[in-house]
Amino acid sequence: MIRNDILKKFIDNAIKEDVGDGDHSSLSCLSPELEGAASLKVKEDAILAGVNIALMVFHVIDDRLEMDIKIEDGEKVYERDEAFEVKGSVHSILKAERLVLNIMQRMSGIATQTRRYADELKGLKTKVLDTRKTTPGMRLLEKEAVRLGGGANHRMGLYDMILLKDNHIDFAGGINNAVTRAVDYLRKTGRDLRIEVEARNLDDVRLVAGNGMVHRVMFDNFSVDMTREAVEIAGGRLETESSGGITLETVRSYAECGVDFVSVGALTHNVKGIDLSLKATF
Repeated sequence: MIRNDILKKFIDNAIKEDVGDGDHSSLSCLSPELEGAASLKVKEDAILAGVNIALMVFHVIDDRLEMDIKIEDGEKVYERDEAFEVKGSVHSILKAERLVLNIMQRMSGIATQTRRYADELKGLKTKVLDTRKTTPGMRLLEKEAVRLGGGANHRMGLYDMILLKDNHIDFAGGINNAVTRAVDYLRKTGRDLRIEVEARNLDDVRLVAGNGMVHRVMFDNFSVDMTREAVEIAGGRLETESSGGITLETVRSYAECGVDFVSVGALTHNVKGIDLSLKATF
């Protein structure tokens, strides 16, 4: 789960962006003393995500708001379900409405997409991973949605893992040079980070698998047949990951080659938000 201090900072910035110097729509026509309730209505089948973050949004805006959660994060929801009800100041509910919906629609879309991929991998050891192809400022929320959908998180950013991709390798003068320098950097800086190397062909796989200092090899845009051979070359000496152009229709074929992970950028960068609405209840 996301650290509360990080989430609080995100929510504060989002509120400032939306509210500015006041919700003049509500201020102009509704009494500040008006109390009421609203419920989150589900308008299509999905995997629900963002409920706990919605709770924090409501409490940051007004800690007197009360939220009755009826469906938890990560659960399957269906059209016409009611996920929660929030009660209290109508001004506060309306001030939170769009931020709550923006977060939950996006997160639920990602969780739903991820669940589709995870379901395709049932019975296999392979896990589906996200990537860094996320919305700026929303990465932690989007990666949490992947987790709620049944996927696993790859690195969170550039800081928590070394991933030597094609450009790193080319600028460094080859795989061995790049890996040697990365290991030396970790030793000099006292960092304990895992090293992954991108392989563009089977010769690269042989080089990475024989290096002895790499934790994971990524098969970049390999065919299924190449992937099967690459897994045999790796021989269990390091983790294996398939990446590049993998779709819902092909993910199981890659997983059946024996890779430990498949990474899919489409989990976060090519997602339709789930249709949700927050409606007044009386």
